[in-house]
Amino acid sequence: MANTETALKECLSSIDGATAAALVDYTSGMALGTLGGGKDFNLEVAAAGNTDVVRSKLRTMELLGIKEEIEDILITLNSQYHLIRLLKGRGGNGLFLYLVLDAGRANLAMARHQMRRIENELEV
Repeated sequence: MANTETALKECLSSIDGATAAALVDYTSGMALGTLGGGKDFNLEVAAAGNTDVVRSKLRTMELLGIKEEIEDILITLNSQYHLIRLLKGRGGNGLFLYLVLDAGRANLAMARHQMRRIENELEV
């Protein structure tokens, strides 16, 4: 089982094109851990802002009566992909993994596969 720091390091080292990763509590908007980003990309702000995306989607699904679970949310920009994966099981309720990818180097299918694997190994 991996802890938060190990899981975030695994995101950046095993996923092609990954430039930043965070574990975020979407009930509070707080990042429980961050890795990557830099002076031009404030990962704390991005993590907090993406809690609104998750909350909005969950609220919309509730209003529509959709009883399924969100696996992940993808936001595509010109040069980046932002991938949000809601955690399931082992204390992951209310948490998501947030990953920023360089669109020119990333393979979305592989990134999703690797995030699923990392989620399964993460002990929160």
